[in-house]
Amino acid sequence: MAHTIFTKIVQGEIPCYKIAENDDFLAFLDINPLAEGHTLVIPKLEIDYIFDIEDALYKDLFLFAKKIAPAIKAVIPCKRIGVAVIGLEVPHAHIHLVPINGIYDIDFKKPKIALTDHQFENIAKDIREHIEI
Repeated sequence: MAHTIFTKIVQGEIPCYKIAENDDFLAFLDINPLAEGHTLVIPKLEIDYIFDIEDALYKDLFLFAKKIAPAIKAVIPCKRIGVAVIGLEVPHAHIHLVPINGIYDIDFKKPKIALTDHQFENIAKDIREHIEI
């Protein structure tokens, strides 16, 4: 069976800029971000559609994301952490956490920003240091 890119990240086949992880979930920086700190939160279990996730796991996914958002906000100056679940680009349920100052900051039609490996690594490190899990 072919796995999604996210499953390959979970299995360590593809590297990522990891933010946080536990037995069930993984948070990592989006490599095509709308803003610095744009983070993806996924269940490790490969489930295509977010509303197909079993209730307890669904709740825990959002509670895991809720712990990541304040850490992003502590590192990236912004008014809020926007939340988006689109579910079309990768067939593996995921939550986008995006630092925003206005509604159009989370417009996925916007050009993505380019960051160097060094910038990604520093952002991930800084966010990790602010997580209270």
